[in-house]
Amino acid sequence: MDLGLAGKRILITGGSRGIGRAIAELFVAEGANVGICSRDAAGVDKAVAEIGASGGAIHGRAVDVADRAALESWINDSAAAMGGLDAFIPGVSVGGGPEKWDAAFHTDLMGTVRGCEAAIPHLRAAGGGAIVLISTTGAIEIWRDPMAYNVMKAGLLNYAKNLSNKVAVDQIRVNAVAPGPIYFEGGAWETIKANLPDFFAEVSSSIPMGRMGTPADVAKAVAFYASDAASYISGTTLVVDGGRTRRVDY
Repeated sequence: MDLGLAGKRILITGGSRGIGRAIAELFVAEGANVGICSRDAAGVDKAVAEIGASGGAIHGRAVDVADRAALESWINDSAAAMGGLDAFIPGVSVGGGPEKWDAAFHTDLMGTVRGCEAAIPHLRAAGGGAIVLISTTGAIEIWRDPMAYNVMKAGLLNYAKNLSNKVAVDQIRVNAVAPGPIYFEGGAWETIKANLPDFFAEVSSSIPMGRMGTPADVAKAVAFYASDAASYISGTTLVVDGGRTRRVDY
């Protein structure tokens, strides 16, 4: 199936590494025009150079999404440079230990809300489009201790559902993807594997498919939601976890 992503104008927050980078790579490979941001200017420049090496259309800027003015400026400038906007994918996260409540609120939650608020006028002007939020399976079931990451990501699911209802009249679809444990170089699970091997083994063995996910697994789900193939799907959450969660989705 051709997802019809060629020529689509896509913005991704947190697109320089991990899941965000895999999303950017997939969209560029499909012929989309992609903009990424992260706080790390060197990381953004490296990702843009590497992903665009094959001639794909990608640009980026160092942006702290907790800085409302900087985030809005990047979205508005990028939409103007691309001639519009077809999809917005907010994926920046500070992770989540007990010390990160304030940072997670301003980055994971409000960075997403303010990004959507800035992107919606551009999506509306394009005649509609897609917003795909990145959540986590930690948002939909008990996962260790109360953590900022899980709580803020759970808030995003409520936000996505309510927002989907509000902007449907503008033909803007809002969905969320909830990844389970995703392993990549430099990511949290690589650190856990090195420092907490027993816990890593415990979690790995709890996944029915027998492996942790990859950023590419999540990117494919996001691409579907952002594409015309999902033109009548809105207000839903797609779990990408190899069957690990135990809840029943009625």
